Amino acid sequence: MRILQPADWSKPRGFSHGVVVDAPGRWIVLAGQTGGDEKGDYSPDMAGQVGTALKRIMRLLAEANAGPEHIVRLTWYLTSRGEYEAAGSGIGAAWRETMARNFPPSTLLYIDGLVDARAKVEIEVTAFVPA
Repeated sequence: MRILQPADWSKPRGFSHGVVVDAPGRWIVLAGQTGGDEKGDYSPDMAGQVGTALKRIMRLLAEANAGPEHIVRLTWYLTSRGEYEAAGSGIGAAWRETMARNFPPSTLLYIDGLVDARAKVEIEVTAFVPA
């Protein structure tokens, strides 16, 4: 995979504009993962839910013998801009714990709500593992 970064564009913080995948391999597509744990319990705060969602994503990727370095796209659905912005340091810590220094292309959308009213975040993932 090659990160797309035009030389005259400033480098984005926390994501990349795009990637090129030009190799045989396996695609992995995950359903949106919320911040609910294995028992269906939710942390009351945004950072806790993001951390749980990212851990769930890593667990699913591990089932496919993949890791954060294989993620080529993230789509985030968030229920509150204010809560997301206020949780920045906690979200950054959760990111470093699960994603390390991987910053795939990401889209963040603020929406009115998710299927489970307790959910504050849902993250979809597409990944690619070269052969």
